[in-house]
Amino acid sequence: MTPRTRARRRIVVTALVATVAVVGAGLYWFQPWKLWQDETVREALPGASRQAGAHTSGRGGAAPRTLADGTLISHEHSTSGSVRIVRLADGSRVLRLENLDTSNGPDLRVWLTDAPVREGVGGWRVFDDGKHVSLGKLKGNKGDQNYAVPPGVNLADYTSVTIWCDRFDVSFGAAALRSL
Repeated sequence: MTPRTRARRRIVVTALVATVAVVGAGLYWFQPWKLWQDETVREALPGASRQAGAHTSGRGGAAPRTLADGTLISHEHSTSGSVRIVRLADGSRVLRLENLDTSNGPDLRVWLTDAPVREGVGGWRVFDDGKHVSLGKLKGNKGDQNYAVPPGVNLADYTSVTIWCDRFDVSFGAAALRSL
């Protein structure tokens, strides 16, 4: 084998290794297979298993009470469903997503934010500009799910909820909160 042939082989092997590394990193970063994977979650509202019409718990606490609600609109991905913030009988609060339907994606989070909800492309990236608190990773891209609101969070400071893709800093969908 001539030195020239060896040099060509080294170049080809190096290019193949670099290509495999770039493709592997791109697949890890974008995770395109998630676009075809749905994960449905069907969580009941905590404390809501009492009989219809019951207004107090056996311990004398109040029934779950909706403090705020909203309807999800689409941003980067088609998103629908509703959002409620509920005070439970024990005084704790949960953010509840109901009938959620959005795309799956890498590193999706549920955020409470102080950003206004805007339709269209202008609303995709505003939620990390101000005050926000992450309630955790999105449990599934479809269904009903609950997220605990930390005790120290002042709900008056937050006016919206977003399904936020932390990897790409973009909102999949969001809802303005209406206090009740």
